Amino acid sequence: MLHSRTVRWRTAFSYALIVLLIMAALAFFGLRLLAASALDARVADATQQSAATAQSPILPSIWANPEALTAQLFEWSTILNARGTAFALDGRPLADSAVPPHQMSTAISRPEVRAAAAGGIGHSRRSDDVLAAEVMYIAYPVRRSAAGSSEADGGEIIGVLRWAFPIAGLTAPFDAVRSQLLWLFGLTTLALALLMGFQAERAAATVRQLTGVAERITAGELDARIIALSSGEIGQLARAFNRMADNLEDQIRKSAQETDRLNTVMYVMTDGMIMVNKKGQVQLINPAAARLLNTTENDAFSRTFVQVVRDHRIAEVWQRCMNSGRQEMDAIDLHGGRFLQVVVTPFLQGVDRGYLIMLQDLTRLRRLQTVRQDFVSNVSHELRTPLAALRALVDTLRDGALDDPPAAQRFLDRMEIEVDSLTQMVQELLELSRIESGGAPLEIVSTSTDRTIRPGAERLRPQAERAELTLAIDIPPNLPNVQADAMRIQQVVTNLVHNAIKFTPQGGFITVTARHTGPLVTVEIKDTGVGIPAEDLPRIFERFYKADRARAGGGTGLGLAIAKHIVHAHQGDIWVESRQGKGSSFFFTLPVADSSTASSTTSSGKSPTTTHPIIPHRP
Repeated sequence: MLHSRTVRWRTAFSYALIVLLIMAALAFFGLRLLAASALDARVADATQQSAATAQSPILPSIWANPEALTAQLFEWSTILNARGTAFALDGRPLADSAVPPHQMSTAISRPEVRAAAAGGIGHSRRSDDVLAAEVMYIAYPVRRSAAGSSEADGGEIIGVLRWAFPIAGLTAPFDAVRSQLLWLFGLTTLALALLMGFQAERAAATVRQLTGVAERITAGELDARIIALSSGEIGQLARAFNRMADNLEDQIRKSAQETDRLNTVMYVMTDGMIMVNKKGQVQLINPAAARLLNTTENDAFSRTFVQVVRDHRIAEVWQRCMNSGRQEMDAIDLHGGRFLQVVVTPFLQGVDRGYLIMLQDLTRLRRLQTVRQDFVSNVSHELRTPLAALRALVDTLRDGALDDPPAAQRFLDRMEIEVDSLTQMVQELLELSRIESGGAPLEIVSTSTDRTIRPGAERLRPQAERAELTLAIDIPPNLPNVQADAMRIQQVVTNLVHNAIKFTPQGGFITVTARHTGPLVTVEIKDTGVGIPAEDLPRIFERFYKADRARAGGGTGLGLAIAKHIVHAHQGDIWVESRQGKGSSFFFTLPVADSSTASSTTSSGKSPTTTHPIIPHRP
């Protein structure tokens, strides 16, 4: 009911204002009509009076006598309450009831004078300088008949008689009434305006608050609400607005949660994801896709899908999906050894039709498959030789060699060598498997670099001397401690020195050195051996891989692979530099122990033990 009364009152105020405006307009224009009617009556009366004076028989007789003419005009002006002026036909003033003629200018340019001089009746309304008021000018021609009398319908025109009738007094009563009405209307309008303004301000305040809250919600301030609620329809609107804002906040938060979940999934995906519209413009790209395509998310948004992928084979998969309207996929070898599976799926329909492109990096999986195949092939190859030798020795013994004790002993010794070779291969395979699976823990300690490196080389000094090689170990005493498992690093050094001895001719040199390079200690095992062919260098640390020069020397081909995994487990790196015929230099690095760890080192050169599993290095 309160809402209805508010509407009725506001409607009543509006209608009252409209009626007031109409009544004021009617009164205003009615007064103007009355004033115009009074003026018309006055003009008609003045016209008759002007005609009577202009047709007076006295005028022609005194027209040439300025004094008599002036006196007559003055007499009539007091009767008519008007200013009279006599003009010659050329507009020159002859006499005037108010001012001397010589103070006046010619009036031939005045329209009423020209009209009367031409034989008509002249009317004009304007301000009179002498009377200082608005007047109605009425001019009549003055005629003289042949008999010397003035007649209205004929005779010679000898001049013009003009009367100036003030009209201000005619409209004064109407102007007073109009002023009173205007005051009344103004006061009433002001009162209504104040009342309506008060009501409008209350409504406007709520509307402004509505606008401000809407802008705050638009800016992301979802908890903004209207606090002061007025009564009436505006208050009802405000409450409805608050309810709408509550629902909107709930929906936006739910949508934001869903978006956050989707974004989290999208941004942590290892697979690349790209969304494009029907025109091929990139709408969304996740970091994995940007990384696979060697671009950035910001650059991709301003380009087309073809420009982003820069590979016609990927673009062709998308084109096939556009043409067929169904999911398309393909496996593509990219430059640089990268292998991708591309899956393009259409989504939505109509105007918003687009495409989802998934890029799955299968490079590592393919590499693992290749490594697995190579491993099976290499193991089969490496086992074939000792097994074939054992088979041949067994057949020889069975065929009669057992009857020859010296020959039988030689065959048994040979069989023992082959069995030892198989045993070593199995042990190294098990060791490599433990390292790659993280099952071989490291005893990480802060230990002396010299005590970590030197024993691994010294244990092979007798073997080097038997091969007539010079083994030199140069480890400066001032090197910092390293964080390492000494036994594992000695295993690496022994393996590298053993390879150097095996492939260095008699009289050659093998040098083991270490130096401090920033946060690392770099160890180098250098020989003057036969070197490694350049084409074999990239694969020298692979399992079972042997350069041609190594195949005649025996070995399992697992030593360098084990060494690589041990060094990588120490957060170090290992590499080789070699020139065929000039020798090889193997390098590996170990992290320097920090000062706090080094200060706790015991008298034996080791700090308290920290156990770490060996984590295989992922290329």
